[in-house]
Order: sequence, then C-alpha cells, then structure tokens
Amino acid sequence: METRKAKASFRILRCLRSCRLDMNTIRSARTAKAGSHLGRNCSSRRSRTCYTLAAARPAAPATRSGAPRAASRQTPSLGSLGKVLLQRGGFRTRPAQRSPRLTTSTGSSEPVLEADDEEEIAQPTFKLPGALTILFLLIVVVAASTYVIPAGSFTREMSAALGTTVPVPGSYHSVPSTPQGIVAVLIAPVLGFAASLDTCFFCLMIGGFLNVVNATGAVDAGIQRALAALKGREDLMIPILMTTFALLGAGMGFQEETIPFYSILIPVMVKAGYDAVTGIGTILLGAGIGLIGALSNPFATVIAADAAGISFLQGSDVRIAILVASWALTVLHVTRYAKKIKEDPSQSVVFETRRADLAHFVKEDVEASWREGGAKKPIKLTLQQKAILILFGSTFAIMIWGVSMGGWGMNDMSALFIGSSILVGLVARQEEEKFTTSFVAGAQDLLGVALVIGLARGIVQVMSDGMITDTILNAMAMQLDGLPNVIFINVMYWLQVALSFLVPSSSGLAVLTMPIVSPLADFSAVPRHLLVTAFQAANGLVNILTPTSGVVMGALSIGRVPFTKWLKFCLPLMAQIAAVTMVILSLALLL
Repeated sequence: METRKAKASFRILRCLRSCRLDMNTIRSARTAKAGSHLGRNCSSRRSRTCYTLAAARPAAPATRSGAPRAASRQTPSLGSLGKVLLQRGGFRTRPAQRSPRLTTSTGSSEPVLEADDEEEIAQPTFKLPGALTILFLLIVVVAASTYVIPAGSFTREMSAALGTTVPVPGSYHSVPSTPQGIVAVLIAPVLGFAASLDTCFFCLMIGGFLNVVNATGAVDAGIQRALAALKGREDLMIPILMTTFALLGAGMGFQEETIPFYSILIPVMVKAGYDAVTGIGTILLGAGIGLIGALSNPFATVIAADAAGISFLQGSDVRIAILVASWALTVLHVTRYAKKIKEDPSQSVVFETRRADLAHFVKEDVEASWREGGAKKPIKLTLQQKAILILFGSTFAIMIWGVSMGGWGMNDMSALFIGSSILVGLVARQEEEKFTTSFVAGAQDLLGVALVIGLARGIVQVMSDGMITDTILNAMAMQLDGLPNVIFINVMYWLQVALSFLVPSSSGLAVLTMPIVSPLADFSAVPRHLLVTAFQAANGLVNILTPTSGVVMGALSIGRVPFTKWLKFCLPLMAQIAAVTMVILSLALLL
C-alpha cells in the first residue's frame, strides 16, 4: 500500500512540475487520493491544459482513540484543491469571458478543470528561425549545390517582341564550373539588395508614409468608425476585399503593390476579433488567386504568351475557370477560419502571440481589448481627420491608376508616397521635427521587409553566378520529351512549381522556360496556350508560400507571423487549388 502511494505521489509531483507549479502547490497536492492522476493531458496536448482531480477520497487513518478520522478533514475537496492550483500559478485565467471551467471528461465522471490560453502552457525551448535566417540558409544551400550540379548554359538570342534575350531550344552546353564559396555567400545579399533596390526603397517610403498618417490618429479613428458600421457583419470584409485583390491580380499582376495594404488591414482584422493571419490571407491569397487565373497579367500571362509565340487572349476560358474555382475555394477557406477563431480565439494558428499582437497592432489598453475584443464607442471624425483620410485613400487610388494606366514602376510609386507624406504633414500641421521623426520611424519599421526582399533576390543571384539555372531547366525539359498530352501538361505544371521556388520572378521564369518547353509541347499535341496557363497557375501558387518571395516573407514580417504558421494555414488550401487546376487542365485537353 505504501509503495503504491509513493508511486502515485511521484506521478503527481512529475505532472505538477511539468506544468511549472511551485513547491508550495506541489506540497498542497500531496494529500490528493493515491492513484489519482493530475495533468492527464499536460504532456500530450499543448493547446489545452487539463487537470483531472480525484473525486473519491482515500480511507481515513485512525485517530489515537482508534476511531477513524473524518474523511472530509483529511483530503482537500475538489473545489479547494482547484483554488490552490489557481492561486499558486497552476492556471492563468482569461479575464471575464473565458475563465477556466469545470466540466466532465469524455467517458468519465471525473470533473475536469480546463484552461484554454496558450500562455498557460510551458513553451517549447526550440524556436524556429526567422525570415532572414531562413533566407540566408537557403543562400548557403544553393551555394553548396553549385559544387554538385554541373554548370551549363543555353545560347541566347534577342527577342524583338520581348525586348530581351531568350534561350534557344536545343542549344544547351556545358561550361566551366563556377562554384560559389563563402565570399559569394556573403556578397549575395549585397548584390540581391542592389538588384532590388527600387522595391526595397519603395517599402521604406511606404513605412514612412503610413507612420506619418498614423501619427495624426486619423486611421485609428477611421477604423473604429468602420468597425462600428460593420458591427455584426465584419465577415463581409473578407470576401469583398479578396475579390478586389483577385481582380487586381488577374488584370494587372498586383503583387509587390499589395505591400502597403498589410500595415492597414492587419490592425483592422485584429481589432475586429480575427488575427494577423486573416489579414495576410485576405490580401496575399486574394491577389495570389488572381495571379493563378490571371487574364491579362503583364508580368506573367502577356510575357509568357509572347515568349511562346501566341496571343495572351488565347486560352482565356480555361483561365477564367481556374480563377473562379480558386476564388471559391480560397474565400471559403479564409471565411471559415475567420469565423472559427472569432468564436474561439484558441483555434488561431498564432494564438500564443495574441496578446502581443493586440499590443502591437491595436495600440491600446491590452487588458481592456482582451476582455472586450477591442470594442470602443466610435469617435466622431474631425474635419482635419476626414481630409487626411481622403488624402490617404486618394494616394492608393492614384497608385492603382498609375500602375494600370500610366505604366508606373517602383520609383514612381515611391515618389508618390513621399509627396503624399508631405501633404499629410501639412494638413495635420505637424512640426518639422515630429514629421521627420515619424517618417524615419516608419521607414525603420519596414527595414526588415526591405532586407528580406534583398536576401530573397540574393538566392537567385547565387544560382545565376553558379551557372546551374540552365542545367536544372534542361534536365526538367528532358523529362517532358515524348510524354502523352494529359501527362505532359500535368508534369509540366509540377515542373513549373519546382522552378518557381528557384526563380520566383514570374517574368524572369517566363522568359527562361517558355522558349524551351514550347517546342516540346508541340510534339506532345499540347496547345501552347495551355502551356502558358500551366505556367502562370504554378507560378502564382508558389508565390503564395515560397520563402524565396520577398512579398511573402515581407508580408509575414509585417504581420509578425512565423513562416511555419503560414504554411500550416495555407498548405491545405494550396493542395486543393493544385488538384482543381490539374483537373481543369486535363479536361481542357480531353474535351
């Protein structure tokens, strides 16, 4: 009997220690029933802590007179032991609306005390690396591969239609190996940053502009007014915004241009009771499905069609089918997730950082926001705030017009944000010191995003300098030769997926691959417009989740979302979209 009690006591101590209770709590629990099990799930489930307390009491020991001592005075009751656990640190309860509760575990009559906050669980000691570390490690891996993969190159000729050189089919030949060593690895970020300097500077100007606007308080006031108007209908924001970004992506290839919207929408979503992943998904997935089923994307559809020697309007019916199917799947995925986490925030993939996200994005009393969901009485907008919001919205409207109609590039958009920042400062009557301080602080906030974009470009730089890009392309093209048409188009789709991880630039990959694979498609009786469709669908899919994309890693950096959490959220959806795309491509050949 004593041995059994000792073993039970050891189990109790082990479970309580694993849940980070102090020694006083452990001593208080030693009088629990021998053989009872505390912490049934504390080591197996990190999303929920469950303490199962003994409902029965042990036999009472005899007193000096020989009479058994009252059992109720020997063992703490369930309620008292639960209070000890709560008071001593066993639980940190969520204020007001979600306090720990007593329930009954499935298949048992034992009462269970539950606590739902991720913060209550001991966090794992291992932490995944951040975006910059992941990208630098990829540079190292690619550099190491230049010692293994033979160097090679295609002969290139000038294309009058594209205004650049394109590879000549069948001209692949070996060249002297140029392995990339430690020096090349260290120089790659510098060269990548230089090659993407206009995009990086664009990010810094966006950060400065947004912080100048935020310093006026106009955006916060506007968000509160918008949430008050949408109260009870916040979920309508998601399909409306996703449809808007999908149309921009499908028509104009919006991708880098979405970067300024993350800093605007993520706080709105967090304040509405969702999370940062919902905000990122609304923009990145919305624009991404537009790229997957693009109709006139000048950076993918048009360039790929020109490189394949066809009109970009050919195959529009197939692309529309892919676009509609992808849109339906994506909107359903994001709205379901948003509804789920609004009803139960513990279901969020970034639940462990919920309080920190509230503090960072909402900029208000975190405890009040935690209890009340960030709700406040909407404040009345002043005339000055209305003018700033009009100027704020007009800036983005002008940017969209400039990109779609005026042929603007990154430099033009950067100039727009500089000019708009000055106008906002004048309307808000900000002092010169406050204006410059706010602008610099905002640019500093997005400096990490700019570095991410530069590092991502550095990966491509190492591949190019190591002369292995054409070798990989030639090896993949050889696998396609002579395949039946249905197999050819699906294999081609997945080869483009693989290549898109290495070359995330849609225009760069189009120029690189289309001249090589187009003649192969002719031999397999595959129309070239399906080749273009497979290319853009694959490239658009990968540019939603690849760590080599500066837009993806930049968006995650703004939202403070780890890359692995983003994969957990979007990979099931990407698998569904890939399956639907393959079905549509196959049917287009068979029907």
